[in-house]
Parts: sequence; C-alpha cells; structure tokens
Amino acid sequence: MTNLVRRSDVVLLPNPRRVLARLFLPGQELHFQGVSRADAIIGRVLAMSDADVLTTLTAVTHHFASRHRDISAVFAEHFGLVRHRIKGTLPGGPRAQLMGACFTQEYAVEAAALFNPSMVAHPDQSGLEPAQLRFIMSVRAVGEGHISSIEFRTGVIGSDDLLTVDEPARYLEVGRFGPAPLSRELIRAMLDDEASSYVLSLLPPKFDLSVLESALASVGRDRLTRGSTDVLIERIRRIASGGYTLEFDSDITLSARAIFPSTEGESHGIEDARFTRFVEDDGTVSYYATYTAFNGDRVSPRLMHTADFTTFEVSQLAGESAQDKGMALFPRKIDGSYWMLSRWDRENISVAQSEDLRIWGPATTIHRPTEPWELIQLGNCGSPIETEAGWLVLTHGVGAVRTYAMGAILLDLADPTRVIGRLSEPLLVPEGDERNGYVPSVVYSCGALIHDDVLVLPYGCSDSAVRFGFVDVRELLARFS
Repeated sequence: MTNLVRRSDVVLLPNPRRVLARLFLPGQELHFQGVSRADAIIGRVLAMSDADVLTTLTAVTHHFASRHRDISAVFAEHFGLVRHRIKGTLPGGPRAQLMGACFTQEYAVEAAALFNPSMVAHPDQSGLEPAQLRFIMSVRAVGEGHISSIEFRTGVIGSDDLLTVDEPARYLEVGRFGPAPLSRELIRAMLDDEASSYVLSLLPPKFDLSVLESALASVGRDRLTRGSTDVLIERIRRIASGGYTLEFDSDITLSARAIFPSTEGESHGIEDARFTRFVEDDGTVSYYATYTAFNGDRVSPRLMHTADFTTFEVSQLAGESAQDKGMALFPRKIDGSYWMLSRWDRENISVAQSEDLRIWGPATTIHRPTEPWELIQLGNCGSPIETEAGWLVLTHGVGAVRTYAMGAILLDLADPTRVIGRLSEPLLVPEGDERNGYVPSVVYSCGALIHDDVLVLPYGCSDSAVRFGFVDVRELLARFS
C-alpha cells in the first residue's frame, strides 16, 4: 500500500534562530532583606551612572536589534509592565530602555522540533499559473521546556508533484491578546451543576468580562447565605479566562506570526492544530482549527476561528465528546448541523454534532482498532476531506513498539456515522531517517488537501521535521474495501 505515496524531497527542519522576545520575570521569592529579585534588579539599574547606562544599552541594542523587528519597542513595552514597582520619579530614555531589556528574554520557538502540519488553501490565489495552488500550512513548534506553539508557512503546489515552501520571515512576533465574547450556555455546559443556575440567571446570552464581574460581585454579596460561593466564582472566572482573541498587524507576513500559549489552560503548550477551510451554507468562507491545550496536568480541546489569519478568536469546548485530544471539524454543515471527529475515549474514532460549534453532543464511535498497525489506539490526521465517493478521513494508528502509521477510512457524505470503506493496509509508514527523531518511528499529519485530483499530504516525522507526500485520489479511493 505504501507505493501509493510519492514522497517529496522537500523537508522542513527546526530553526533555532527564529526567536521571540518575551517578558522575563525573575523569581519573585523574597531575599532575607524582604526585597524581591525584580525590585533588586530595578534598584541596580537606577543606581547606574548615566554613562554606564548608555554604554550598556548601546551594546545590548546592537547585539539584539538584528534578531527582532523593533527591539526598542519591545524594551519599552516590558518597561511598561514593571514600572509600577518603581517608587518615586520614573526613569525615561536610555535608563527605561535598559530596565525593559533586563526584563526581556529570547525564546527559540522551534529549537527542539517542527512537526505535525495541517494545510489549507490560501485565501489569496492571485498571480498564479492555472495549475498552481497557494497554501497556508500550520506547524507545531516546540522550544525550551517542551512548550508547543503554532507557526505558519506558505507555499505553492504545482503540477507533477511540484511543491515549494516560501522562506519564512526573519522575525517572529506574537499577536495582541484581548478578551473574547462570553457565552452563558457554554459556561453552563462546562459547569454542569445546578449550583450555578442563580449566577447564570444574572447573565445575558452573550456578554463581556465587565458584565460577568458585575454579576459575580452581586453574587459575592450573598456569600453568607449561599454555600460555596467563592469556589463557584473562581470556577466561573477560570472558565471565562479560557477564551481570548489575538490580533496581528496586517503588514506582518504570515510566517512571522506565532501563536504562543496565552492562558493558564494552555500554559504548557498549544498542540496539533487541525485547520480546515470552512464553507457556510451561504458560501461564506473562514478557517477553523481545533487544537489541544495543555496546562501541565490535563489536556482539553480548543476551537480557533479566523477569517484572514490576522485576527483569531479562541473558545473552549464543552460536551461529552469534547474531551481529550484529536477533535477535527468537518469543512461544512451536514443537514444543518456542525460535525466533528472526536477521540473522546482516547483510542477510537467517533463523530459528534453541535448546533453552535461550542457545545457538542454524545459521541458515536465509528471506527475501532482492527488492524495490526493500530493495536494500541486510533485517531484522525485532520479534518475530513470531501470527495465524490465520501468523506475521506486520514487516520493514524499506533502499533507495537509505539510505531505510528497512517491509514484512511471513508464516511458517507450524508451520514458520517456510516463507514463505507477503509484501507486494510497503512497508507504511510515511517521509513529510513523518518524513523529517527525526538519521538522515534512516527508519521503524523494534522490535515491534508486535494488539488487537481492529488492528495497533498504534509506530515511530521518522529516529532522532528515536516515532509510531504502525494497520492492520486482516484487510485486511493479504488483501494477502499
């Protein structure tokens, strides 16, 4: 079966030179004098002579200016975040810049690994030859502390298995973080208890943080008569903090945009984004991605939405099937409902429905491990792809010695709970140096696309690099049993 896949020579490797400038807060533990490390650092900078400040800042700026788009702006932003700790007159000019530099660190986003891509058609297809398609590819990048984030690449697919990936931007930046609209019903579904009914009755269907805090303050005044009020308030605030927006400057090229963990729920990583180009019933096109948020203790699914890859909105998900890893959205509604692939039970492939994209109903298991190469567990490799024969779902199976292989199943277009075909042998297995990496013997994808009857399959190799394969769709469909 593996002869169906034609492997490309294009390989993307992690580049430790791609770094973010992030806020650096030294440990806030107290010295025996009762002064925190941050206060001590501020005191040292304040005590420096003007000449030493200027000399030090000049050297630091010279050393880092070529690695960031505007390092002086970074220093100014980080000074603004610690200035409240300064007593008396605030410094300005070079001294403020140097203080900001002392609270700045570089983070090599992809120093450890670059893998698990998903691919969608780019919204801008201008300036191409008739046989070409421009794409956007998300990749999972891993840096210090095994923290995962999302990066992007762009490129062009041509005829005869020709694929080129654009050189990524020299600099990396994170977007501006902001609050997301809140939903009363989503919070209700995530709390899943009657004790919250009173609080939720004070809220409209859609609201923002100011409305929420006003309602919680009202509840707080009743804490003497309502048991466990403080615990309930904390739970609601924690749920509300899980959603957010990110906005990037439109003049920053896509490959310069990094989506780095922004909330407590994803503090240890944003893993395996599965992007899909979603078409609404009225023809409106936007892009959704599901990903796994990891806080160091537990994982939970998230939904990301964007119309232009400049502004992103992130929401939590609720419901029985919105558990664990590996949710992947169908690229359109079916019979008026949203559909999602799920692996809520950790080892089988299921499907679920939703009316609002956030709250998901019970899962229906559609495919269980049956072949030798999937004895341990099954999962999907991205959103279903619509073909004339059915929904093509790429899968991953885990077999003996934790070896990953990719397969495929075919679902009925009108009823995705019906499996109408499957491959009895794997489509792709790790070969040669694909077996070597951070996590050996793994091939894994978070989403492919079809162009001119060819399945273009980006895949991660052993959690270390990204490669590409090509499969003739008609020949693939003919192999289903």
